[in-house]
Amino acid sequence: MSYLDILLLSFRTIVSHKLRSALTALGLIIGIAAVIILTSLGRGLHSFVIAEFTQFGTNIIGIHPGKKSTFGLSGATISTVRPLTMADATSLGKLGGIVAVAPVVQGNARVETDSKQRRSNVIGVGYAVPQVWKMRPVLGQFLPSGEDANPRAFAVLGDKLATELFGHVNPLGKRIRIGTDRYRVIGVMEKKGQMLGFDMDDTVYIPAAKALEMFDRESLMEIDLLYGDNISVATVQKNIKQLLIARHGREDFTLVTQNQMLESMNSVLNILTMAVAALGGISLLVGSVGIITIMTIAVSERVSEIGLLRAIGAEKKTIFKLFLCEALTLSAAGGLLGVVSGVGTVQIISYVLPALPTELAWSYVAAAFTLSLFIGIVSGVMPALKAAHLEPLQALHSE
Repeated sequence: MSYLDILLLSFRTIVSHKLRSALTALGLIIGIAAVIILTSLGRGLHSFVIAEFTQFGTNIIGIHPGKKSTFGLSGATISTVRPLTMADATSLGKLGGIVAVAPVVQGNARVETDSKQRRSNVIGVGYAVPQVWKMRPVLGQFLPSGEDANPRAFAVLGDKLATELFGHVNPLGKRIRIGTDRYRVIGVMEKKGQMLGFDMDDTVYIPAAKALEMFDRESLMEIDLLYGDNISVATVQKNIKQLLIARHGREDFTLVTQNQMLESMNSVLNILTMAVAALGGISLLVGSVGIITIMTIAVSERVSEIGLLRAIGAEKKTIFKLFLCEALTLSAAGGLLGVVSGVGTVQIISYVLPALPTELAWSYVAAAFTLSLFIGIVSGVMPALKAAHLEPLQALHSE
């Protein structure tokens, strides 16, 4: 028998037992669809989180007070950690390759107008935040430069906060009270959305020096540096360490690059995607057991057919190929239908729930389909071997 004859005979056998074939393939269909749906959700979450991080740019280095890595000194030396100051930020801005500097102090306070009030995020920053964080004002301007030492009481509102406090009235020039101090609104920022649960639009930006006074802090919480594309991050880190060690006397700070954060997040999210793929793979395992069971039953039911084929001259390898081809055809059909079902379900989810991040992970789709073919081969080998080794006379007498 040629391979085409074997394929046609296998197809006819599968079609002649529609219900049995459908139930056999159902396990693979569900398994592959589950893999595609779960990995699409995982990949969508992966892309969403990475996009949230990169919306503020990638050439950013964050400097935090305190050394967060383990080192061999006694606990008594922790008290010698110096705070990150506005003077540190100014000095860092003069380093080669540094494009802009943004000192950061964050807290929460009551924000009031003459008729409304609400608690909101308060972020003390410098004038370069629009450049460093890739955000811009849509009304007015951001905090002016040159006021690090004696800043004026200016405030810039996030889009949501401006709407909550002033509705559709232009807030520029209006007076608000933040905590116990009065500020004049000079700008409104564009919509930025949430950053891992932190609402950037429900925020008021004030000068960092004012925020230090408001929250009674000695140290900045963070200094963000934007460096140019023409300098390596390693060189920038080296220059920062040299400058701050010279100013503080020791390395009592921690540098975190945006790339380090992205690599860590990428690693965690890849593991998450593989984990959900493994959960879907359990369904594929169940499907493979179903194919083994059905094919074994098929061999038992078709003993006389096998005997007749052997009696008219069919070789053992032909019988083996026939049953293996049946298993492979079933798994291929189940795999194809599973891919169609999974991709279709993901499209429906993205249409019905647009807020839920989904993204087809085509590498996992291809891997799931390939795995279905492998399952067909593995699941069909034992039943095919059993069929091939039946003695023709015994098989004919079993009728």
